[in-house]
Amino acid sequence: MFASYLIGLREGLEATLVVSILIAFLVKSDRRDRLPVVWAGVAAAVALSVGFAALLSFTAARLRYEHQELFEAVASIAATIFVTWMIFWMRGAARKISADLKARLGQAMQVGSVAVAVMAFLSVVREGLETSLLFFASAQGAATTAQPLIGISLGLLTSVLIGWGLYASAIRVNLTKFFMWTGLLLVLVAGGILKYGVHDLQEAGLLPGLTSHAFDVSGVLDPGAWYSAVLSGMFNITAQPSVLEVTAWLLYVVPVLFLFLRPPTAKAAPQTAS
Repeated sequence: MFASYLIGLREGLEATLVVSILIAFLVKSDRRDRLPVVWAGVAAAVALSVGFAALLSFTAARLRYEHQELFEAVASIAATIFVTWMIFWMRGAARKISADLKARLGQAMQVGSVAVAVMAFLSVVREGLETSLLFFASAQGAATTAQPLIGISLGLLTSVLIGWGLYASAIRVNLTKFFMWTGLLLVLVAGGILKYGVHDLQEAGLLPGLTSHAFDVSGVLDPGAWYSAVLSGMFNITAQPSVLEVTAWLLYVVPVLFLFLRPPTAKAAPQTAS
């Protein structure tokens, strides 16, 4: 549930920030007549994202066991790639996202209402599709489908409340620190999703070593304890992982964390002519 909550909070806040920037720009530009068009684009993006999530679940439920494992593995690997790209993109684009959105919206307003709706749709649908894919991949290991659904719903609700508070200047949030800490947690979540994808490939028979366990802590890690549920649901840490699962997790988490935590290199100042 917490992993789904984190995904909903992080992705939802990014989408909420985009919408609040668009609305604030129209309000300050005295173009409130274009607000319904923006909301129409946002609603279309949300509908497509929900439909995409339903399509993933519908497709996976109607495949044979081997094909279902392969489908879930591909979804897990794709989700890992998307979340990694999103984390690094947001770290570099957070400071200029407002100016870029305002410039694109200004250009769209000159074209017409359809262009404004399309611009709002494209700005939100990327976050929505990422959320659907990440939710599907992270929910595969859940014992019940209700917990991930509750988690992501609460995360999205929290992001909407935070976004509204930021827009209304009711709250102040250090977005740089917020995206840094949630980025750190999402790297670990993505590592667990990748580990689950490797496990699915092993169960589908495409990768060997399903019964070659890297370690066995089943005597220490009580499967009925709350901390076991947190570790398994959040980071997909299991008591008997295979050697290939642990290897994939380490090969992903260690270099990605290193690159994410590494301070950005300062650009060299241009030399002036004497």
